[in-house]
Amino acid sequence: MSATSPHDPVFAAVDLGATSGRVITGRVGPGVLVLTEAHRFANTPVRLPDGLRWDVLALYQGVLDGLRAAARSGPVTSVGIDTWAVDYGLLDSDGALLGLPFHYRDGRTTEAAEEVLARFAPQELYAVGGLQHLPFNTVFQLAAHRSTAQWKAARTLLLMPDLLVYWLTGAVGAEATNASTTGLLDARTGRWSDALIERMGLERSLFPAVREPGGRAGTLLPHVAGFTGLPEDTPVTTVASHDTASAVAAVPATEPGFAYVSCGTWSLAGLELDAPVLTEESRAANFTNERGVDGTVRYLRNIMGMWLLEECRRTWEQGGTSARLADLLADAARARPFGALIDPDDPVFLAPGDMPSRIDDALVRTGQAVPEGPGGYVRCVLESLALAHRRTLREAAVLAKRELTRVHLVGGGSRNELLCQWTADATGLPVTAGPAEATALGNVLLQARAHGLVGGLTDMRGLVARTQRLRHYSPQGDPGAWDRAADGLGART
Repeated sequence: MSATSPHDPVFAAVDLGATSGRVITGRVGPGVLVLTEAHRFANTPVRLPDGLRWDVLALYQGVLDGLRAAARSGPVTSVGIDTWAVDYGLLDSDGALLGLPFHYRDGRTTEAAEEVLARFAPQELYAVGGLQHLPFNTVFQLAAHRSTAQWKAARTLLLMPDLLVYWLTGAVGAEATNASTTGLLDARTGRWSDALIERMGLERSLFPAVREPGGRAGTLLPHVAGFTGLPEDTPVTTVASHDTASAVAAVPATEPGFAYVSCGTWSLAGLELDAPVLTEESRAANFTNERGVDGTVRYLRNIMGMWLLEECRRTWEQGGTSARLADLLADAARARPFGALIDPDDPVFLAPGDMPSRIDDALVRTGQAVPEGPGGYVRCVLESLALAHRRTLREAAVLAKRELTRVHLVGGGSRNELLCQWTADATGLPVTAGPAEATALGNVLLQARAHGLVGGLTDMRGLVARTQRLRHYSPQGDPGAWDRAADGLGART
């Protein structure tokens, strides 16, 4: 990697995840791609009498504090924002936010999803949006929201990253990669489906114009510039605002036939395609077609990811048991292989709460013994995730008629050596692990591309491959053991 220069442009990436937010500065130059964390802050949901909400005001303050910290480190060329998908805020006719946005883990959508599916055949929804059925998809959230006073006053709907861009710049829009997770964007055209919106009984005027990654959303409002110390003409660049889309843009793939697993709170496992797969077989297998950069399609399935492990750790810590990750992983490595396995996507694991007890219930229900000690639970979670990665990628390859040669595992889960090795063993494919900061890197690279510093996806990925620390895992052990474990899990679930 080339040495950084004080003249290399610096980009501020606002990256909000389900448990924390960061503002990261990225320095980009010839052979240079270096990230520095400027500010980190908690993302703590709030349970109100009417449900679980995001404390978006605290998040916005964290963003402002982070941009001020970034400004102190030197000139910032532009700002980009990515967050999780599906959640949104409603604005009234004055542009004011109507209440805190709902959290996708709030239980209000279960009944609403059933009501929507009573009116629309699943095939109808899939033919338009191409989305995996998840009870918290935006289309179901909107159905749950429509009976409220807030809804009656709503004039504009902004997904979470678009809401933050609006507060920074005053500009209204719907970034394409995130809009594609709503179920209301046409998977073929990348534009809102007016017909589906009308049939849902929604006002078309709620939905702003779609904007693609790579353009300028706006510049900072005077009071934002005053607080952060950034110049008023600092542009906010439209990046791939769905965090997974930014992460996939930074997958360091230098050869065809790659699959990816973006592993954090969720594992998003899939392929990058040129066109959506909207067949009945794809719908039945519950695969999603979400927009990527440059018109690509992220053909993937959501898998309950490191959320399972983190909720176990939180429960143990609350009960006074040490939950140091390094110790847990060491214990997991010594635990009995395939002693207990779960389906990570069982809906019982979706809500916050006592995860070890819910794992116990699932194991008892499927005739398995509960693990002995925390290490056994961790092994159960990681082996189950590796099997879920295997199943999902193999199904995706068949449905998309692709042959896979390598798995790129990016995101925070790429630091987990057991998960990386077991994913290689389960899939029978080599795994390249890293970068852990794929989302922030994708955010920064898309800003840099908008400013003419890098080329298309091939150039961006090549720069990541040359500059970031990657680890490589080859399949080991008896592949038949994973075959038997997969067959046994399938028979039980």
